[in-house]
Amino acid sequence: MKKKYLSTGNEACGEGAVRAGCRFYAGYPITPQNELTAYMSRRMEEENGIFIQAESELAAVSMVFGAAVTGAKAMTTSSSPGISLKQEGISYMAGCELPGVIVNVVRGGPGLGNISGAQSDYFQSTKGGGHGDYRMIVLAPASVQETFDFTYESFGLADKYRMPVMVLTDGILGQMMEKLEFDDDIQAVPEGDRSWVLDGAKAREARCIKSLFLGDGALEAHNIKLQKKYRKIEKEEVRYETYKLEDADKVIVAYGSVSRIGKACVDRLREEGVKAGLFRPVTLWPFPYKELSDLAKKGTRFLVAEMSAGQMVEDVRLAVQDDMRVAFYGRMGGEVPTEEEIIEQVKRIKEKEKRKK
Repeated sequence: MKKKYLSTGNEACGEGAVRAGCRFYAGYPITPQNELTAYMSRRMEEENGIFIQAESELAAVSMVFGAAVTGAKAMTTSSSPGISLKQEGISYMAGCELPGVIVNVVRGGPGLGNISGAQSDYFQSTKGGGHGDYRMIVLAPASVQETFDFTYESFGLADKYRMPVMVLTDGILGQMMEKLEFDDDIQAVPEGDRSWVLDGAKAREARCIKSLFLGDGALEAHNIKLQKKYRKIEKEEVRYETYKLEDADKVIVAYGSVSRIGKACVDRLREEGVKAGLFRPVTLWPFPYKELSDLAKKGTRFLVAEMSAGQMVEDVRLAVQDDMRVAFYGRMGGEVPTEEEIIEQVKRIKEKEKRKK
């Protein structure tokens, strides 16, 4: 039976992990995700799981690496500077094909920045922030409910593809409170193949999990294997949301918190006679290139709105293949674009079209 709760995004994220079957959590405090670490400290004890407040971010992700090797459903969380410190361990997990969930509650940067919500970690999350040709599936929720849902689902994706999966939220979503609804008897995410797990070699052949390949051609062969897996994910795991796109000729492209503002902008623009719509990437990797490309074939013009200096806009331009049709508006340093600002940018696009005619 479904029950309703009033929850913050951080707590919803933690509960989504617990309900998925996460029983190992290692983290290190940093605002604005501290409530998530605190929540997991309580819930891991209640579920007979393991909670460790590590001595550093690098230690935390290394502990998740160790837990994943044994087949445990494991998670670590942090916020922007802390995720930077975890990049080495994330690359090792990708190289060893270990499942695990990493949550980034993004804050403003660069450097220590501030504790306000931002979207300036897009490159870091989607382009491989650590070393090597690796990828992570990156899910970007836009509500407290989705933060729960995507965290829950991320454990299944990590297990299915044997790779780290990131849930990219931000300080706004982490701290805000909304309705959260889920079945109290929801089942944990089923476990996939466990033939690779290191659980002792008694009565079976030894197994080896590694990312060090020194023989001639061995590392390239391993990379080719990984890239084949990534191409499969690009075909099968792209997710996106559309809003009022049926007749739209001006499309706002936004993800996460900003997509919520984008929807309100679409409604207001339509009241003023502007045929506006919203395209929201849900998976930031794999990115919905084809879907945006198909939309561009209709002659659509785009406004990319982000809480950054412009990062996702590069992927939109790659999809559209016409920079003149892709405008950008961003706010930096933890500042949030307002409806009025985004609407004004869309109107400017419309005015430029009129002048050209």
